[in-house]
Amino acid sequence: MSAHADDFHVEHRGPVAVFCIDRPHRANALSRAVLLALGRFAREMAQREDVRALVVTGAGDRHFCAGADLEERRGWDDDEVRHQLRLYRSELGALDVCPKVVVAAINGVALGGGLEISMACDLRVASPHASFGQPETALAIIPGAGGTQRLPRLVGPARAKEMILLGRRLTASEALSWGLVNRVSGDADVLGDAIEWLGPVIEGAPIAQACALEAIDAAVLPLDDGLEVEVRAYERVLGSEDRMEGLRAFAEKRPARYQGR
Repeated sequence: MSAHADDFHVEHRGPVAVFCIDRPHRANALSRAVLLALGRFAREMAQREDVRALVVTGAGDRHFCAGADLEERRGWDDDEVRHQLRLYRSELGALDVCPKVVVAAINGVALGGGLEISMACDLRVASPHASFGQPETALAIIPGAGGTQRLPRLVGPARAKEMILLGRRLTASEALSWGLVNRVSGDADVLGDAIEWLGPVIEGAPIAQACALEAIDAAVLPLDDGLEVEVRAYERVLGSEDRMEGLRAFAEKRPARYQGR
């Protein structure tokens, strides 16, 4: 099953929904239309029981996303730019709060808004030739799609300042060592590798995964507040049929068959 538009396409590989930015002629630059489509994708897939995980990637093998579409922005006034910043927050926020596991399959260059898309995902898998950077200050602006907030949370403030203020560009192996990506694929097909890597998620318990994501995201709160979120999240799994299935499967020494109920 697939649905196509001019600059992106969505496909389903079993229980994994894939959003691909399909603008190789523009280095997969992030247009407003693609940004809005990405937000719709995250919201719609969040509601589908048959979808266990989401993957975001780019077309071709050169660019994941080279950032904002500067040609599109050329005619914008300041209010249009401000509106775009609000859309970054709402549409990438839909990825961030999605109760399904969201993975970026980074097939090439991820700069500016491209890196920021990947950081709104839960996990990141990179091709060996991928590269990463936040070059905005060289253009007399700053990251505006969450880069100043998500990047320090992933790599620490000092390294985030190095990337943003000095324009440091990372290779895939450097990104792995810095904790910016979770995995560097040994396969030329980074999308296929990412989906295979997601096996434990696809076979896992959806309610528990959603609750774990919610609790982990609360780790930025003061400890007592975060622990309270954890307790509330645990209450949700306590009443699930999946929890009982997990106990039965363990006792019977067989794989669990989770239904998300």
